[in-house]
Amino acid sequence: MDRQTLLQRASEHIFSTGLEDSAARLGLANMKYGLAKIHLAQEALGMTPDATFVAAPDLTVTRNVNRWRSGFGYGGRITWGDGHQEWIPLDLKPNFCGMLVGGLHRLPARDTLLQRAQALQAEELSLDGIPLKWDFGVSNHFIALFRVTPLDDSSFLPYAFVIHGAGSELRGENAWGDGLYWDRSERLQRKAEILDTPFGPLRLLTGQSARDYYAFCQRVDGFAKERRLLIARRLFDDLTPYSNETHQGLVSMNDMVLGSHLVGEGEETTVRPRLTNVFPLTLRADLPTYLVRGRPNLSDAAIERLGLGERARRLGLYHRLRSANIIPHGGGYTFPHLRDVLSVIELGQERYFELSLADDRRQIVSDVRDLPYAYRGMEVVERVVELGLGELVARLDPVYVLKL
Repeated sequence: MDRQTLLQRASEHIFSTGLEDSAARLGLANMKYGLAKIHLAQEALGMTPDATFVAAPDLTVTRNVNRWRSGFGYGGRITWGDGHQEWIPLDLKPNFCGMLVGGLHRLPARDTLLQRAQALQAEELSLDGIPLKWDFGVSNHFIALFRVTPLDDSSFLPYAFVIHGAGSELRGENAWGDGLYWDRSERLQRKAEILDTPFGPLRLLTGQSARDYYAFCQRVDGFAKERRLLIARRLFDDLTPYSNETHQGLVSMNDMVLGSHLVGEGEETTVRPRLTNVFPLTLRADLPTYLVRGRPNLSDAAIERLGLGERARRLGLYHRLRSANIIPHGGGYTFPHLRDVLSVIELGQERYFELSLADDRRQIVSDVRDLPYAYRGMEVVERVVELGLGELVARLDPVYVLKL
């Protein structure tokens, strides 16, 4: 196949529930390149090239430079097998970021909370032999406090907190293994097989290396959850955990959530049992966070409303849409100054995105990290409700956010 045919095949395997703004279009424009590379890997491994990406309502770009350059967007679920095929593309860079949300009987005093946070930063904490790094001032990680307003007959305490963080201590080589990120670990790079494609290299693990990496990832998932709980218990008195879920990590050796909560009736997808089927959907700091009770999705009605049914049936992939079971974890990045993606300029294996600005000027970028961005607002919440992905059970009005 020529390049355009490969990209067209990849585009057909992308099913979007996302908003049609410039950030979503930019994410999709890049995502087809990463998915095309995965299709080529499937063929090289003697498999059917049927990898899919089901995009969530917060579909956007990834600001991780190497993940973006590898051809991936953010906000959804990517699947490249039945869960038992022994290979994993490392370019997706799972990090097991997630959010712990819990209830509080009373709001902690501001100064007390700051003193406890300051003491934690100075303390040499460890978990299961891994020294902990405080990272709640880095990127979009945070600790936030809220007043709670129930929106149905669910029972919640009057206050709540959200801790958004990952297991950044385990991205490079560590006492447990080779690490999560190929670009942080020489040992992982040595184990990776490199598939050269027209769109750049794809780094993958197969066989025993894939099994070992997945086992390590399961351990990291548990570590990240325990890490958030440890921090919460040191900061807050008398807390009640509601949800502690990963939104960026491997679900199996052939399945990954990229910025989405994975829901489902009674479904457990990680090494720790699920607390509830309630998940936080965080927006901007000036807007409420919502607790959402997830529903199995996508429904037949939502699939047809989005115009995805005919293509999914033709490709034999309808079951992946019906069992996508995703809701966004946040609003996602947006670019208010951008109007549209005009074209993708390919020079060798490099990609440049030609963008139109709100004042009709044009901008050409290869890396989106330096684009000025904002976060989406209520439109993502409305999309979740409109498509029946979940129901709102509580509104969390922000009191203050810690970025330390």
